[in-house]
Amino acid sequence: AENDLDYEEPTILRREILPSGKSRAFINDSPVTLQQMQSLGGKLVDIHSQFDTQHLASESYQMEMVDVLAGNETLLAAYRAQLRTFHTLKKDLEDLRQQQEEARKEEDYVQFLYEELEAAKLVEIQQQDLEDEFEKLNNVEVIKTTLEEAVQVLSYEGTGSNDTLVQARNALQKIKSFGNAFNSLWERLNSLVLELEDLLQELDAVSDTVEMDPEKLSLLQERLEELYRLQKKHSVTTVEELLSIQSELEGKLQFGTNLELDIQKKEKEVSEIQKELVSKAEALREHRLQTFPSLKANLENYLDELGLPYAQFQFQLTPQDTFRDTGRDALEMLFSANKGMAPGLVHKMASGGEMSRIMLSIKAILATYKNLPTIIFDEIDTGVSGEIAYKMATIMGTMSEKVQLISITHLPQIAAKGNYHKKVFKINTDTATFTDIKDLVGDERINEIAQMIGGSSVGESAIAHAKQLLN
Repeated sequence: AENDLDYEEPTILRREILPSGKSRAFINDSPVTLQQMQSLGGKLVDIHSQFDTQHLASESYQMEMVDVLAGNETLLAAYRAQLRTFHTLKKDLEDLRQQQEEARKEEDYVQFLYEELEAAKLVEIQQQDLEDEFEKLNNVEVIKTTLEEAVQVLSYEGTGSNDTLVQARNALQKIKSFGNAFNSLWERLNSLVLELEDLLQELDAVSDTVEMDPEKLSLLQERLEELYRLQKKHSVTTVEELLSIQSELEGKLQFGTNLELDIQKKEKEVSEIQKELVSKAEALREHRLQTFPSLKANLENYLDELGLPYAQFQFQLTPQDTFRDTGRDALEMLFSANKGMAPGLVHKMASGGEMSRIMLSIKAILATYKNLPTIIFDEIDTGVSGEIAYKMATIMGTMSEKVQLISITHLPQIAAKGNYHKKVFKINTDTATFTDIKDLVGDERINEIAQMIGGSSVGESAIAHAKQLLN
């Protein structure tokens, strides 16, 4: 369902390997990725290769075995989902703290720049007005003298522009009624007289406002110098640009404040999910501890059947400081094959043959819990022979009553337990070697088992032994 594939019976997994070396994978004729095929295949077939016995040394394999028997699948999936969230939140928190650290490195300088601009009261400044007022106060004498001179020139009695225009207007007064053209000239001249009178009044008024004010001039100079200094410092030319910089600095300071709030929020999230992880990890631990007695008993019973009557197992969970993919415990699987021998790590204490027997025992136990349709053993009998091989075959025969079991073996005791036999062999030609497989039926089964017993020369005793094994 998770891969949106149609369910069919039987389900067929197919892989095509092209001459170019490329391959394509199909499930029920629907193209899939190799990863999807492996995922489904892993749920249908458990393949034990020649080197899988070495997995007994792996803590992850041991923990997986215990969790299957403990029924931890759902709980472990929930724990791992929360663990992924926990790691994501921890990474987010770490990033926020890094940002905060970087912000703090320049916080004092940013604060200084902001306060410097804020103290300048830029919102109240109209730069052009300040500059105009400064120029006026800085040139009072020149301005006042010039204005008075202008008034004097325009209003000088007899020869001033004002008197001259008034005389001209009065002259035209006499003829303005003689036609529109004369009236228009008079109106224009009258407008000039009125404009000039207004101008003279304004010149007088402006002149009256121009007075020396050293204190105000000093204040203006200081304010403009501070403004010019700030503009040069920030490489700008207008008050508006300085205000924009001030806003950016304020945003940085606010960002630092927001960061602290974000960190507090993230810390709370991390703390909450950490509590949930601790709870789930403790539940996983409890389930595992409950499983150990039955697992120990079952393993020791199987090994007793396989010629190790004094085998002992111990399982130890050691609490860890950090959350692991499987919880907060480390697992050690300890083994002793003989009386008076202290149990030690299984891969250090068990011989090759003992490792094979332990692995078969584990597979036999797991077969009941995993409900796998098919198990494939590729020489799981490595390192054993004789009576022990026969006992292994008996256990495998019992397993085959619950699951489809395929065994690749060189031991006649194992092979004889099979209901169906296939022979894998090589064909050598002048140019190449090919591998082939064929079904064995009737006497072919007897002859092949006999050959496994007696070698290439098959005698009557070997055939008789083969028949006995097959029966």
